[in-house]
Amino acid sequence: MRTGDLIRALAADAETRPASPRRALALALTQSVAIAVALYVATLGLRPHFFALLGENPRLLFKLCLTLLLVWLSGRFVLRLVQPGADVGGAAILLGIAPALLAVANLAEILAVPTGEWGQRLVGSNAIHCLESIPFLAAAPLVAALLALRQGAPENPALAGAGAGLLAGAIGAALYATHCPDDSPFFVAAWYSLAIAIVAAVGALVGARLLRW
Repeated sequence: MRTGDLIRALAADAETRPASPRRALALALTQSVAIAVALYVATLGLRPHFFALLGENPRLLFKLCLTLLLVWLSGRFVLRLVQPGADVGGAAILLGIAPALLAVANLAEILAVPTGEWGQRLVGSNAIHCLESIPFLAAAPLVAALLALRQGAPENPALAGAGAGLLAGAIGAALYATHCPDDSPFFVAAWYSLAIAIVAAVGALVGARLLRW
């Protein structure tokens, strides 16, 4: 075989080789987040005066930043899980930053809000809507993440699926946070966390079968 033919054959082989898990996940999430955003615009949309409120309402800003932070941290965690033999301990510890920040915010809320208002801030006015909307917005990212993770070889398929669900749930929560008028850390801790946990549980159940190798 001539050198030129060999180079062309190697190039063709490289083009048909499956994408790395990192690249596959990035491509899948880009497309699925676009779908989630389209669904968000069609069904929910920004809350009134959202951008003005960002500068006036520290609870709203915290809620949005917290969900975006969880997207980033869970993404790092998922990429670790999909690599056989990779140390996931550091990424798992970093995941604890989000609930730790939420716990601090809840403590601040306890100190700042009269006791008689705690129940109302915890329940809010959109608890059921939150539990419905976050999984709805997370559905496309969850499917995309699970399919992308099949490009890798996760040692623990259920855990990898749960990680994909956590990532998808965080994406759904970040989108919903721009619509939801309930900004109290009490509400976020109760209902956002439960909605994300539901998506993570679905991811674990599906991932246990889909990601098995």
